[in-house]
Parts: sequence; C-alpha cells; structure tokens
Amino acid sequence: MRVISGRFKGMALTTPKPGTRPTTDRTKEAIFSHLDSWGVLDDARVLDLFAGTGALGVEALSRGARELVAVESAAPAAALIAQTLTALKRNRAWEPGMSARVIKARAEKYAASASAVAPFDVIFIDPPYAFETEACNQLLADLAARELTGDDTVIMLERSTRSAEPTAPEGWAISNRRDYGETAVYYIEPAHT
Repeated sequence: MRVISGRFKGMALTTPKPGTRPTTDRTKEAIFSHLDSWGVLDDARVLDLFAGTGALGVEALSRGARELVAVESAAPAAALIAQTLTALKRNRAWEPGMSARVIKARAEKYAASASAVAPFDVIFIDPPYAFETEACNQLLADLAARELTGDDTVIMLERSTRSAEPTAPEGWAISNRRDYGETAVYYIEPAHT
C-alpha cells in the first residue's frame, strides 16, 4: 500500500497482520477525489477512527491536512501507525505546523469521552464490517454530541454494502452514499437549515 497523491505521494505504508481490512486504492482514490472537490482537506484537523494502517489519515495529511489524530485499539496496528508517522515527520515534505499522533484506544471509548481543543474538520470511520449498525449509530451520536465535531465537520463512514444503512444523529444528515464493490461509503454532515 502506498500514499496515492500529494506531498507524500508514493510513500509505502506498512500493512499490519491479516485481519485488518485496508481501504482499497480504488475506494481511497474515490473518497479523496470527493473530499478534494469539496475543498475540506486544506489545513484540516483530521480524526481517523479504527485507523488500521493509518492509510486514510496519512492520505489526508498528504493532500493538505495539517493535523491527524489516529485512533486504533489493536496494539500491533497502533505501533505500525506510529512507525509510519515517525517516517512522515522525517520526510522533507513534512512542514512546520503539521502534527500527527496515534492513540491506542477503542474508537467508541474515544468518541464518548475525548475532548478536543477545536472540532475536527474531517472524521474517517472505517470499522470492521462485523461492527454492528447500532454500535455505529451510537458512535455517530457520541461524536455529534461532543466538541469533536463542528458546523462544518464532514464524517466519512465505510460499511459493507450488506450492512444496514446507518442513522445520522439528530441535526445531521447523510448527504451522499457511494458504493464501490463490497464497500458503501457514507458522507454525513450537519443538516444546515
């Protein structure tokens, strides 16, 4: 796996043990093409929940985001993300003012209890396909109810196309859904009236 585009284009990403389901390059390219068209990545604060390889968060940094918080519960995967972030920080394309860190925690616990200095602009949620829809809905509700999100936050949620459609939290709406093979990608935003 590699970074597709931007300042770190071509950089190799270490893949953890079997069992992690990295987002395919085709799906990743489609997601980032969509986000780029909205202009939400420039100087963005990014939260990557169920970070796995860290590929989504690293791609966001490569395409103009300035801050990344990657949350991963599996110790081996979190360690690999930390290695990747260390390599990024040594890269000549790393700029002053950028920051990136990994937090070893369950995404649900982080969403329910973490505090933020400022809301995240983009939140990636890519749980295992076995992650229950009700748990997904609770995670979304927890994010929406806290200072982790703001009026312009975009949440990108990946699910299996066979999973039940998630329910947007109160005051939020699913603004778009795209299917890529087995993967359904939902874009969830505050419902501006």
